Amino acid sequence: MDQHNNQFTHFDRVADAIAFIQAKLHDQPSLDAIAEHVGLSPYHFQRIFSEWAGTSPKKFLQFLSISYAKKLLKQPHTSIQDAAFETGLSGASRLHDLFIHIEGMTPGEYRNGGEGLTIHYSFARTLFGPLLVASTAKGICHMAFCTNEKAALTGLKHEFPNAHYLLMLDEFQQNALLIFNYTWHELHPIKLHLKGTSFQLKVWASLLNIPLGELASYGELAARIGQPKAARAVGSAIAHNPIAYLIPCHRVIQATGTLGNYRWEASRKAAMIGWELAHVQHADE
Repeated sequence: MDQHNNQFTHFDRVADAIAFIQAKLHDQPSLDAIAEHVGLSPYHFQRIFSEWAGTSPKKFLQFLSISYAKKLLKQPHTSIQDAAFETGLSGASRLHDLFIHIEGMTPGEYRNGGEGLTIHYSFARTLFGPLLVASTAKGICHMAFCTNEKAALTGLKHEFPNAHYLLMLDEFQQNALLIFNYTWHELHPIKLHLKGTSFQLKVWASLLNIPLGELASYGELAARIGQPKAARAVGSAIAHNPIAYLIPCHRVIQATGTLGNYRWEASRKAAMIGWELAHVQHADE
């Protein structure tokens, strides 16, 4: 089994370790304590964790610390073009821009639960766990981490109850899934076809302006869209984000610097933030 497949295998245990680190953050748990929690020897745990994260558990813990999050929140955020965000590292450790274009569904598609739409869907294994991805003829309409394929598909069909479904991996999905691989040179602009209100679409588009390795608070995001008093509404829109990882709602944290909740499990959010910060730090060294 190659290194990339090993990372798929180890994610659940890594996620458990990250949840433990989060719960014990103020105690700064030792390597021995974390390894004991996940049922591994310190040596074995350090090896699989470093293989997955690209950094040691100790360094990763530093990336997840509240003080580091607060430091990031104080940095000026560089605005980049609408529907674009920085993503990933190439083999040469260079950051790339990946442009993501959002198209809202028509009022009829929105109102009629996807009537007339054909939705292709498939399941994939990723660096951050199993994923359901779905697309229409115009682009990706749904991407969600899942632990139960049947339940995940039921959730998708609830969003578009009147659509026609086909189990099929199409070009839109293949292109979107490349973001989880190491073949960054193959990435192309990604098209999204989303069901949402005008406000939700505006919030989701603003999330694309949070670069890899940076974080924003709900209040900051509200200010960016010109509605500084709408932090609570922004939070609600983020909670309904239908596209995991590509629309990086995991980069939004509380104003205190704590990571907060995440639609697809808080430990996964922590894993994403820590992994991104670790790779950005590595690229800057």
